[in-house]
Amino acid sequence: MTENDPFLWLEDVESDTALAWVREQNARTLALLEADPRYQGLHDAALKIITAQDRIPYPRFLGRALANFWQDESQVRGRWRRTTLDSYRTADPRWETILDLDALAAAEGKNWVFHGGVTLPPDERLALIGLSDGGKDASEWREFDTIDGRFIDGGFFLPEGKQSTNWLDENMLLVGRDWGPGTMTASGYPFVLKRLRRGAPLGAAEEVFRGAPEDVNVRPAVLRDPDGPVRGVLMFRARTFFETETYLVGDGAPIRLPVPLKSQFRDFVSGQLVFTLEEPWQWRGATYASGALISLDLAACLADAETVEPVLIYAPGPREMIESVVATHSRLLVTVYRNVRGSAVSYRFDGAAWVSTPLSLPENASVTLVAWSERDETAFLDAAGFLTPNTLYLADLAVASVEAVKSSPVRFDASPFLVEQFETASADGTLVPYFVIRPRNLAFDGIAPTLLYGYGGFQISMTPSYVPVAGKLWLEHGGVYVIANIRGGGEFGPEWHQAALKGDRQRAYDDFISVAEDLIRRKITSPRRLGIMGGSNGGLLMGVMLTQRPELFHAVVIQVPLLDMLRYHKLLAGASWMAEYGDPDDAQEAVFLRRISPYQNLRAGPAYPEPFFLTSTKDDRVHPGHARKMAAKMATLGRPFLYYENIDGGHAAAANLQERARRNGLEFTYLMRKLMD
Repeated sequence: MTENDPFLWLEDVESDTALAWVREQNARTLALLEADPRYQGLHDAALKIITAQDRIPYPRFLGRALANFWQDESQVRGRWRRTTLDSYRTADPRWETILDLDALAAAEGKNWVFHGGVTLPPDERLALIGLSDGGKDASEWREFDTIDGRFIDGGFFLPEGKQSTNWLDENMLLVGRDWGPGTMTASGYPFVLKRLRRGAPLGAAEEVFRGAPEDVNVRPAVLRDPDGPVRGVLMFRARTFFETETYLVGDGAPIRLPVPLKSQFRDFVSGQLVFTLEEPWQWRGATYASGALISLDLAACLADAETVEPVLIYAPGPREMIESVVATHSRLLVTVYRNVRGSAVSYRFDGAAWVSTPLSLPENASVTLVAWSERDETAFLDAAGFLTPNTLYLADLAVASVEAVKSSPVRFDASPFLVEQFETASADGTLVPYFVIRPRNLAFDGIAPTLLYGYGGFQISMTPSYVPVAGKLWLEHGGVYVIANIRGGGEFGPEWHQAALKGDRQRAYDDFISVAEDLIRRKITSPRRLGIMGGSNGGLLMGVMLTQRPELFHAVVIQVPLLDMLRYHKLLAGASWMAEYGDPDDAQEAVFLRRISPYQNLRAGPAYPEPFFLTSTKDDRVHPGHARKMAAKMATLGRPFLYYENIDGGHAAAANLQERARRNGLEFTYLMRKLMD
């Protein structure tokens, strides 16, 4: 029983006793894996790839310039820098440093991790810089002058916390943070938003909106025209992780918009508020499908939100989903995936309807929105495939032109491999797609070392992406790499996600099992040669596979996982995920949570494969106690396991590129020992 959990002491993150246990496990794991003659080569190959000077420097628009955050072997923590668009288009752009994180960390004696900058449109000279100590979600925010490259003496400063902030104007912020007792939700996020005036102490901030302690969080969005004037403020009151009330806030009482709770605000352009729907919506005699993209006129909402007439922008088909939506000066840019393959479409509002123009981009690839300008109609998009390196495109939406401006070099020899997409029937008959990257000359004798990756939660899609590290450290060594598109993800829209919520969670696990069994049925691999990997919610998936089907796998990499599903809601941000998993304090929901919970289902009888747990002491999103307790329980059962807990790194389990390379080296050394020996 969880109430009698003998390992609760491991939830005390930085207690001397818990950290002594962590050091002991780390030492044992590192002594084994780093002593393996393959480790150094794998580590060095990973480090070479992820610190390569010829990587694409992905930009964002910063006023009239382009900015990039760059890390390499000499810039461990990174450098925020800028250049012009003309210079960026050359082979060797001339960069100017805005902020040197390594120098700042050295001067202040901190392991700063850059959490970005919230800039003030339209010139974006003023910014609030997010700095995290060791990679935690919690950050402190400092006002910064991007032109002079300095923090502003006496400027805005928000002490460390899980918080959100937006500029109203150069002298006023909207801030959600811990304002004192009774202002944070059970999930550890703010539900009280205030206006903070320049020069005023935090205690003098004026409340503008309040949710409730049982909410997940409350956060704002400031609606601006491209030249800067504020047209309004939206407040999002997240009642659960997937249900949000949306309010327009002005001088009078907040106006609740009539969009359904399961909807997501995307952007504001041409006077239109753009939303995606996560459930069917019946409104004023019309029905809008789940997954659809719609707009509401801001002026009409302010006049009378109850009579506003939505305009349909796009309704995806049954094997489609809308991934990203952003606004340029007067266009919407939307990525749409069809059977897990990406495309991009530009939309212009003509006053009554949205006119679409497709962009010409590579087929059978992922398409990712990288950066977009509100000053004009330009945007950057990235396209890649599993074996095709990334190419960055510059699009002019005014004329629907697309130009390749940067390409990533080949990082591994892809010529011996091919990509296939298969489908397999899950336990309930649902067809589940998955991608296989394999050697062209595969013998189909069931002995190929195979790594199967999965996630299956929170409507997050596993789309094709170039895999340089897996290519160099796994494929080139004779391995097969597989990506499963199981339910719980967003590959086919909201229904694909909602099919595996709460008591239906087993469907996602059955999907993953069906993919593993199909790989074996096709004689691509066998249980002796099959390994699996996943992180966060995917780490939970790995824990479930370990406990439900231990005979099916020979290696299990469990990254920053949830594992104790009867206490997850009491640990850090866990309470915010009850709409995904269920409430352990609800008797009915506790039944299925107990049934799937890896920690509770680990027992003495089965012959478990030796798993590898990876987590971070400074992960303030998914508590490291999950991995610690699972490993400790395995020890009491006499079951072998490996465990590595990086002190820094937050939920990424790596605070910089060097730590990431070490983690990659450890993971693939473990996989080779298990599946290739």
